[in-house]
Amino acid sequence: MVVTKDTIIGDVVMADQNIAPILMASGLHCLGCVMATGETIEEACMVHGIDADQLVNDINEFFKENPEPKEAQAEF
Repeated sequence: MVVTKDTIIGDVVMADQNIAPILMASGLHCLGCVMATGETIEEACMVHGIDADQLVNDINEFFKENPEPKEAQAEF
């Protein structure tokens, strides 16, 4: 998956749930929020004061290193 600033957050999470820690670490703690299902990365970053370009780069790097979606790994 290649992500852009126009990619919907919900689509990114559905592609691989293990992306959640990257989103959370960047400051997007709203993964369960109704807005996340239809909000773009750029929109969410704008609202939360996050660098959208950096987040897109981080997400694409994750997908490059993890090309096959895996079941979410629980962190205990």
